[in-house]
Amino acid sequence: MGGAIEIAEYDPAWPGAFERERAAILGALGDLAFAIEHVGSTSVPGLGAKPIIDIMIGLRELAGHARCVAPLQALGYEHKGEFGIRGRHYFRKPVSGPRTHQIHMVEHRSSFWVRHLLFRDYLRAHPEEVHAYYELKVGLAARFGADVEGYTEAKTEFIRSAEAKARAALGVTGGER
Repeated sequence: MGGAIEIAEYDPAWPGAFERERAAILGALGDLAFAIEHVGSTSVPGLGAKPIIDIMIGLRELAGHARCVAPLQALGYEHKGEFGIRGRHYFRKPVSGPRTHQIHMVEHRSSFWVRHLLFRDYLRAHPEEVHAYYELKVGLAARFGADVEGYTEAKTEFIRSAEAKARAALGVTGGER
């Protein structure tokens, strides 16, 4: 399918790329999108990442995703359905060639929504964790080559640990909602 996993150095242009795409999405979806967030490693200053802008769109109800498909396709996105994660609709751009953007469409305040923001915000507040996560990702990319599923699974322990630390710092209990 794809080549080896690429972890690029942090690019200060990533936040601007997100903001431009966010404006285009808002123009296409209007009030269908309750909230739009920049998530994933490209949303954390200083963190090297796969050079793909991760966008999370929160809907009031996930059933509303169907009304979003055509407008997002008009922006060059391909809808892949839940794509292996129940409760999330996945879109990628462009349809062919190397991916530059991906959308995770979920219910606003769902477990997926909360976990992704907890992780992002924790890393933004803890630069020492950013460095540790970057080193982990570089090592895993070398180890797993083009095996994206293996690479992703191998990061899970670090991510869950960071989420737990973020919950503890906020005094929030529980995991899945």
